[in-house]
Amino acid sequence: MPGTLITVAPTGAETAKDDVPKLPTTLDELVAEAKACEAAGASLVHVHIRDDEHRPTLDPQRLHDTVQALREQTDLIVQLSTGGSVHDPLESRLKVLDAEPDSCSLTCGTTNFGDDVFLNPYPFMGQLYQQAQEREVVPEFELFDLGHVAALRRLLDTYGLPYGGKVHVDFVTGVPGGMPGTVEALVAGVQALPAEVTSWSATGIGRAHLPIAAAALGMGGHLRVGMEDNLMYAKGRPVRDNAELVARAAALADLMQRPAITTAEARSLLAVRDRRARS
Repeated sequence: MPGTLITVAPTGAETAKDDVPKLPTTLDELVAEAKACEAAGASLVHVHIRDDEHRPTLDPQRLHDTVQALREQTDLIVQLSTGGSVHDPLESRLKVLDAEPDSCSLTCGTTNFGDDVFLNPYPFMGQLYQQAQEREVVPEFELFDLGHVAALRRLLDTYGLPYGGKVHVDFVTGVPGGMPGTVEALVAGVQALPAEVTSWSATGIGRAHLPIAAAALGMGGHLRVGMEDNLMYAKGRPVRDNAELVARAAALADLMQRPAITTAEARSLLAVRDRRARS
């Protein structure tokens, strides 16, 4: 089986800085965390940003500055969330691609998200997908439920392959309102994937973190970890930082004889366009 792509999602949009002071919410904190995660084995960073009050934002200038800082100070593939916060309007989410990330998330359907609704109507999905194709940004198709696998099939049938020709998806399991964080649910999702899918990863929210990681590694999938998804390292012991979660994922991958791949290998796996400045 292939080596393992480890994605780190360091911040998210749900956790308050006051509740978790170690959450990286400033640009300096995010870059420092990204560097540590790259050293620990991550090759892609999934980015949400915050404002000066540590609240989720899709401010265009902040997005641009974040992409540039991460690109200049790390070799990580920079993936911006187009989901933002569940409260962000669709129009603002479409403008995320103006920051010229290497990759973007593309959630394949509306889902209940705790007490809220994460809105992703099909016309929005199609518009975002076409913009990603035109701007040569590689999408990661986020699947929160089995119905999202069918929506991915519809997108591919309607609009063709993404830029670069590779199709990478991430199963997000364990969100209240989405698919459960169980091995059985993950297996069902993987079995339903369209033939065009060239790689997949899995995310287990909260307690689903380790079981989903183990199952994904056993089935040839890749991993996403980070404080966006999991704030506890073990029962009664909070996560120290994102690098700690990446290091554990890398250790699991080593144990399964599927070591973490390099950033160069990840760029090839996902067919990412090289936007890095050359001297």
